[in-house]
Amino acid sequence: MSHTSPTGSVRWGIGVSRSDPPEGFRTSGSDPVGTRIVLVRHGEAHCNVVGIVGGPLGCGGLTELGQYQARALRDRLVASREFDDAVALYTSVLPRAVQTASIIQAGLPAHLQAQQDCELCELHPGEADAMTWDQVIDTFGDIDWDEDPYQPFAPGGESWMDFYERCERAIAAIVERHPGERVILVVHGGFIEQAMKILERKDPMVRLKLRTEHCSLTEIEFDGETRSLLRYNDRAPLAAE
Repeated sequence: MSHTSPTGSVRWGIGVSRSDPPEGFRTSGSDPVGTRIVLVRHGEAHCNVVGIVGGPLGCGGLTELGQYQARALRDRLVASREFDDAVALYTSVLPRAVQTASIIQAGLPAHLQAQQDCELCELHPGEADAMTWDQVIDTFGDIDWDEDPYQPFAPGGESWMDFYERCERAIAAIVERHPGERVILVVHGGFIEQAMKILERKDPMVRLKLRTEHCSLTEIEFDGETRSLLRYNDRAPLAAE
C-alpha cells in the first residue's frame, strides 16, 4: 500500500520512499546494454522506380533521389555523431545498399569499413531477377505467400520462409559476434520486416506489410532473451514519402 509524503514523493510500504514508480509501472527502461543492431534501409533505387525485380541484375543502384536521401542521412550523422560508438558496418551485396553505405560512411567512425554479406540481401529472386512484375507473373504464375509461404518466388529463388530463416540466421550471427555492441546494417525493406517479426516473436509465416521508408533507421536491442525496439522508421530530418 502507498501514500504520498509531505514532500510529494511516493512512499511504498513502511519506511521506504521512492521518487520513481515501481518497475511494473515504468514506461521507460535503463540505458541499452545488449547488442544494438541499427538497420538502415537503402535509398531509392532504379528498380523501385521502374518496377522491376531488384536482384543483382535488376537493382540498378541508387536514383538521384536515392543519393539525395543517403546524403541527407549522412549529413545528419555527421552533425549528431549518434553512432560514434558503432563497432562494425555491414551491407548487403546489392548495389543500392553498397552505394548507400558508401555515402553515409562519413557520418560513422572513420575506422569502419563496410563488409558485404549476401545474408543481408533482399529476398533472392532467382530467375525472376530484372524482370518486370508482369513478366514474373506471366512466366512463373501468381505468387501468394499469404496462402503458401513455402512457394519459391521463382526457380532458383527463395520462398517467404526461406527468406525469414536466412534473416534470422544472419541476425543471430551478428548478435553473437558483437555482444553488447552497436553495429550498423545497410539492408532492405524486406529484411527489416523480418527483423521486426524476430523482435516481436511473430509466427515466421506472418507478413507485417510494413511501410519502411528509404534511408530510415530502425534499431533493435538484443540482450539475451530480451528484445527491445529502440526506434523504427526514424527518417529525420526528411518527411515520410
